[in-house]
Amino acid sequence: MRRAVLSAHQFYLALAEMARQTLLGEGPPRKLDHLRWLFAPDLLSFGYALRTTISSLIALGIALWWELGSPQWAALTVWMVAQGTRGKSIAKARWHMFGMVVGTVCAIMLVACMPQAPLLYVFSLAVGIGAFCFIGTLLPGPAAMTNYRIHGMRASGFTYAIIALDGVLAPDHIFEIAMARATYITLGIVVETTISSLFQYRLENRARDRLATNFVQALGGATRALSKLLRGERQAVAHSTDIFGTILTLSDQVEFAEIEMGRHQHEGDHARAALAAMTVLMSRGLELAALLAVPNSQGGHYRQTAEQVSNFLQTLPQRLKGQLPIQPVLAELSLQRATCRELAATCLQEEMVAATHPPVDLPLERQLSREGQILHKLSEMLDELSLALQQFEMSRNPQPHDHFHYGMQTYRDWRMAFTNSLRASVTIFCAGLIWVVTAWPDGLTFMMFVSIVCALFSTLEQPALATQAFLHGTICAIGMGALLDLWVIAQPTTYEMLALCLAVPMLIGGLAFAYLPLILGAVAYNLFLPILIGPVNQGRMDEVMYFNTALPLLLAMVFAMWMYRVFLPFDPDGLRWDMRMDILHWLRRLATWRTPPLPSEVVGRGVDNFVRLSSMSSNKGSFVLERYLSGVLASMTIGLNVLRLRDILARGVLPAGAHRATQDMMSRMQRFSGRYGGQYGRTARATHLAVRYLVDCEQTETNLSVRLEMLRALACLRVIETELAQNQAFFDASTPYLDKAFPKPELTEKS
Repeated sequence: MRRAVLSAHQFYLALAEMARQTLLGEGPPRKLDHLRWLFAPDLLSFGYALRTTISSLIALGIALWWELGSPQWAALTVWMVAQGTRGKSIAKARWHMFGMVVGTVCAIMLVACMPQAPLLYVFSLAVGIGAFCFIGTLLPGPAAMTNYRIHGMRASGFTYAIIALDGVLAPDHIFEIAMARATYITLGIVVETTISSLFQYRLENRARDRLATNFVQALGGATRALSKLLRGERQAVAHSTDIFGTILTLSDQVEFAEIEMGRHQHEGDHARAALAAMTVLMSRGLELAALLAVPNSQGGHYRQTAEQVSNFLQTLPQRLKGQLPIQPVLAELSLQRATCRELAATCLQEEMVAATHPPVDLPLERQLSREGQILHKLSEMLDELSLALQQFEMSRNPQPHDHFHYGMQTYRDWRMAFTNSLRASVTIFCAGLIWVVTAWPDGLTFMMFVSIVCALFSTLEQPALATQAFLHGTICAIGMGALLDLWVIAQPTTYEMLALCLAVPMLIGGLAFAYLPLILGAVAYNLFLPILIGPVNQGRMDEVMYFNTALPLLLAMVFAMWMYRVFLPFDPDGLRWDMRMDILHWLRRLATWRTPPLPSEVVGRGVDNFVRLSSMSSNKGSFVLERYLSGVLASMTIGLNVLRLRDILARGVLPAGAHRATQDMMSRMQRFSGRYGGQYGRTARATHLAVRYLVDCEQTETNLSVRLEMLRALACLRVIETELAQNQAFFDASTPYLDKAFPKPELTEKS
């Protein structure tokens, strides 16, 4: 008997080893960190999943209690609205409600106008969703799933599609159908908002603390890059590609903190202003890096000051954490700024002495002039840092009767809006043609799912990738739906048992949504699982109904993904080329506009282009992408200095010769366009000649105020000259694509 037990034990060990080698291969066991979101989630993720599961089941129970026709839409709406924080949930709920009202009204008008014209009906449905995508693309904020202004238009298209396609079979009852769908959506929003409010504790204080934490996080990355710059790494700011994206993302999250704070005193406006000042701070760092590239520009005064400022920047984030007073930090920063200005004035004084007392030492005079420009630029950088810290303090400790306002900036891309609209319209129209031509009994369901996908993803920059992740989540939902419909839900006869069966699958979907790499797949799983289950009071989803729902759903996902890859597909080369031409056109307009834009708008556009360009390619370290990113930052730097030159010319302090040389350079910039290969060379040459002329004029100028103005103009011209020289392949757009214009690094080394 004992031998039999030992033999069975040995057989079990051998079988376990065989299974391990078959599944995991040879070597040590694999780590399961990628499944930690499921078996060891953090407290916040589990809390979100549990809260949303409870809300969804309560909404489903109320819909069944009211004997509504399609109660699954109430549970689905909860998963569409629920987010990880209270501010995000309320913001999304508001815009979802707005989109529901707009979509409901448009759907009723569509069915009332053309119930007997199938092709015209399908065409109008496609054009309507395309119009929602067009408007959504032009709304403020990034083209991301977390932009809830755009989500309002997505919800409009979503509601428009489901009501219009449900009403096509019963146009006489379109008002009842629309009111039923609106009731489901309103019920889901109310339940989710109510339940989530019960799980909040000290919401206002946590929102204000999160604002401060986000600022310190962004400031830490900026100060590290600037500290490296001052220690000699001239490309430290240009290579810190993630800082601009972090600043832009945190700026978009401020509105959610404002919602959580309720009756706030403009803390969010001050936080947005602080983050905007930080982007200007980074642009000042780029200008300082351009001046540091000028030969013989770093003297003893600068090196000593740079070391002190670098040490201050390194310790700055730690000194801002918690509730430590900021006055000592501002006092030390003010001392650093005064030191920079004093040393810049010392350099100017020594330069004047060298220029007016023969024999004139021209190399020393030029070195002092360049060092003074760098110190002046460093003081301007510290001024922006001081402004950012002051705004941060105002957001952390708001003052009564504060009327400060800093709104969100909007940069509209009409070409992208038209492309997104056309892509969605054509995809939906083709799906409608399939339904009309084939007379597929479930073609209406197929078209509805295609319309939902187009309404959700056509406003994204890379909808094909998003749809691919959505397809993976759809397959998981179909598998889970098969398990529940064909086995589990056949047994329970009461709502309590139904909720118990659905709790674990929904909880898994909530945990997956809280895990960043699985968000899009989890969205599909959470949205389509209630549809595939289809709970009702007088029946259940049988095998025929399940397959007649799952098959159109799967084919709709595949069709939408295929259309996104075939019709107007994502083309990184084409998008980069369009962005590049827009940047060159923008620089030309900066020099010609009668009323130029504000510097904050120039910085905002540059950062927006930079973030969009960073998200276009998965190969973050490619040589071509780095050149593009460097070119975008250079264009922002050039634009700021063009505005400063316009101000200098408008003041009329420069001598006639210096004014004429600077004006000639601005005239060349007014014709700066990449469509003609010679324009880059002429602009660069005009800038170089203006620099040489102002250097000669500045050496002989004895009027102190005029000399200061010439030094300001000379600093701007040197920054423009350096950026044009270092990014020639980006600005000289004589070749069709920048990818072909750039030589390979290994070929350059061989030559």
